[in-house]
Amino acid sequence: MDCDLLVALIGHPASVAGFIVLFIWLLFCQKSSSQEEQSSPPSPPRKLPIFGHLLKLGSHPHITLQSYARRHGPLFLLHLGSKPTIVVSSSEIARDIMKTHDLVFANRPKSSMADKLLYNASDISAAPYGEYWRQMRSVGVLHLLSNKRVQSFRSVREEEVKLMIEKIQRNPISVNLTETFSGLTNNVVCRVALGAKYGVGEDLINLRSLLLEFLELLGSFGVRDFIPWLGWIDGISGLDARAKRVAKELDVFLGRVIQDHVDSENRDENSGKHKDLVDVLLWIQRNNTIGFPLEMDSIKALILDMFSAGTDTISTVLEWAMSELLKHPEAMKKLKSEIREISGDHYVNEDDLDKMHYLKAVIKETLRLHPPIPLLVPRESTQYIKLRGYDIKPKTRVMINAWAIGRDPEVWEEAEEFRPERFMNSSIDFKGQDFELIPFGAGRRGCPGVEFATVINEIGLANLVHKFEWMLPNGEDLDMTGAFGLTIHRKHPLVATATPC
Repeated sequence: MDCDLLVALIGHPASVAGFIVLFIWLLFCQKSSSQEEQSSPPSPPRKLPIFGHLLKLGSHPHITLQSYARRHGPLFLLHLGSKPTIVVSSSEIARDIMKTHDLVFANRPKSSMADKLLYNASDISAAPYGEYWRQMRSVGVLHLLSNKRVQSFRSVREEEVKLMIEKIQRNPISVNLTETFSGLTNNVVCRVALGAKYGVGEDLINLRSLLLEFLELLGSFGVRDFIPWLGWIDGISGLDARAKRVAKELDVFLGRVIQDHVDSENRDENSGKHKDLVDVLLWIQRNNTIGFPLEMDSIKALILDMFSAGTDTISTVLEWAMSELLKHPEAMKKLKSEIREISGDHYVNEDDLDKMHYLKAVIKETLRLHPPIPLLVPRESTQYIKLRGYDIKPKTRVMINAWAIGRDPEVWEEAEEFRPERFMNSSIDFKGQDFELIPFGAGRRGCPGVEFATVINEIGLANLVHKFEWMLPNGEDLDMTGAFGLTIHRKHPLVATATPC
């Protein structure tokens, strides 16, 4: 009803016709609102004005959302500021999103941090769905992360793992495994992506610190992403200034790395050296092999993708795997026995890994209980769709709680227990085909670097268990509390004592 007419009717209370029309109008509004609520997924009560459910997520959103799912079901609706968001907590509905209706949910919501840090979301992970994203993913899958490409850097991985073991042997009394795993993954990714371990001493510490801040910012909460008209809060809180500084420092570093490659006279087709990621991207740029010019900002964004997806996520899995093995010495003993039987006294090499079935079960069980990104990178619907009987509108965000799915008691027996044996006679894998276990996502927006991550996790963990007996200092209990961010790290660093064996 026209607002002027409504005011006129209210202004004439003696008018019976006015009261009748007003009553019908209010009844219609109430019915429409009720119908809309009935056609949407259930939603937790008591949402706040302006903020909706945003302030109710707490410091561990994946756990909060799991508790909501227990009360409201595996598909429910949140209002995060002005952004409607459906939360998925079951493997069946995850399959609907990432397989049956994958194309409808293939977009990414706009992220202010991705815009600031990843050259206006020019990378694979954050780019909106479309032709540009398809071409960038093709570059990643075919040229950077193919099985052949991953195998070509086998010597880098084996050498860096050996250097890690030798470093521990020099000081085995108190080993900060959190720092050790971070160093391993940074070194491998630097050599694979950039061709060298950039920086030594203080410069190396500064680079690692910069990359950690970059990852922290990517996982941070920006008010403008949920309540655009309050975006000024990101300015006065210092978030915008931090992002601007980190983006500038990374841009200078990446510019220097790329210029080093351009200037080098030894990196040609006949050099006999494995070409790193920067070499490949510059070759694609020179030869225009993807159908449109590959801009320098796109090259820099793809390099940062390797660091965001290839360092923190891998080191986090290693950290939690060792935590679980220290907490479950029988599993550690069983794994050590398998490794010794296959590898003898020598270092575990990548030829040995396919024979180590219990090792693979340990990795799977770790990923089930501790997916590195518990709430998968959000998706966004591109059109109206009916999902499980509910109406999902365009531009609705989708959060998939991989952490809750991995602990679903309807799927997993003794879901909270660490039992690698559950995978010994199971075909379930984490490569995106089995939706009970989706630590790396699935479908079009699934992580293309699963093979790259898996082999580092396997060879790193196998050699650590093989070369040392591990125990906690002074018989301490192991605190398994996590700290939420882009990935879930341990709240406290993992420190253990190593005895060479």
